Amino acid sequence: MYAPMQAGEHNIFLPPAYDILWSVVCLVIIGVVLYYFALPKFYAVLDKRENTIKEGLAATQKAEEAQALAERRLDETLAKAHKEAGEIRTKANEEAKAILDKAREDARAEVTRIVDNGQRQVEADRQAAEISLRTDLGLLATELAEKIVGEHLKNTELSARVVDRFLDDLERESVTEGR
Repeated sequence: MYAPMQAGEHNIFLPPAYDILWSVVCLVIIGVVLYYFALPKFYAVLDKRENTIKEGLAATQKAEEAQALAERRLDETLAKAHKEAGEIRTKANEEAKAILDKAREDARAEVTRIVDNGQRQVEADRQAAEISLRTDLGLLATELAEKIVGEHLKNTELSARVVDRFLDDLERESVTEGR
């Protein structure tokens, strides 16, 4: 079992007292050097890093806020652009409708003008044909009367009145028969 140590024997678990003393002295010197020289530099580096991280977080937060603001402005601009586009489309549709209405109105006026001109032309042609027919019919009636009577009618005014009366009678008869 375990036997107590004798005076000259060395214990491997418990170093001699001078080793312990010099170890403690070295440890204290190293601790003091670390405490006064290395530890402040270490803390300075940690503080600097902490400040850099805080600044980075603040910059990130500002960037996120700026991005959110930019997105809001973009959304507002898009909404405004959509609204303006809708107004432009509406205005364009109204203008197109007005243009079409004016074109239709102009077309109707042109059609009316053409129809009126056509009616006037037809009326003028009818009157010209009527005058030509009256003249031709008067000449034929005069020639026929001369052949029946056997003499040449010398009074042209009298023959023109007779022919006109004859034609007027014919017109009255045709109008009464047409009813």
